[in-house]
Amino acid sequence: MDKSELRKLIRERKRGFTEEELEKMSIPIICKLLGNPAVINAKTVLMYSSLPDEVNTSGAIKKLKERGKTVLLPRVIDEGNMEVTVYENPSCLTVGHYSIKEAKGETFTKYNEIDVAVIPGMSFDKHCNRLGRGKGYYDRLLAKLPKTYKIGICFDFQKLEEIPTDEHDIKMNEII
Repeated sequence: MDKSELRKLIRERKRGFTEEELEKMSIPIICKLLGNPAVINAKTVLMYSSLPDEVNTSGAIKKLKERGKTVLLPRVIDEGNMEVTVYENPSCLTVGHYSIKEAKGETFTKYNEIDVAVIPGMSFDKHCNRLGRGKGYYDRLLAKLPKTYKIGICFDFQKLEEIPTDEHDIKMNEII
């Protein structure tokens, strides 16, 4: 299957679950994430504000902030590019492009200080390859973070044996 067919397959799988079921299924994933040594030892963590069909990250964002971490969220700035902003608290969130909650905080440009990046995906494979939604936002952002430890998170039904890749696709260091 090509990438477009795989995205369609995963969307169909996602539609088999209610938002409540996906939220329940998110709990053990977030527990593993918060117990991950890379996350525990990180000072600065790039997270993402989850969409209803993704692993719910709202609790993880809150917990990381409580642990004294600098928490960053991506913000779409134009067609194809994101910047990174500092998350302070839930009231700093605003709905941005694609109905994704984004932090209104200051822009964070010290990419070399980001210890861990937690990345969503339509699918991941056993080689830590990631299949995104097809616009390339994360691949362009992750290209600026070559030394950052990258953790992809997804539901079990999103894992595939193998995903076709292109030269611009950025691999994860691990998948939860």
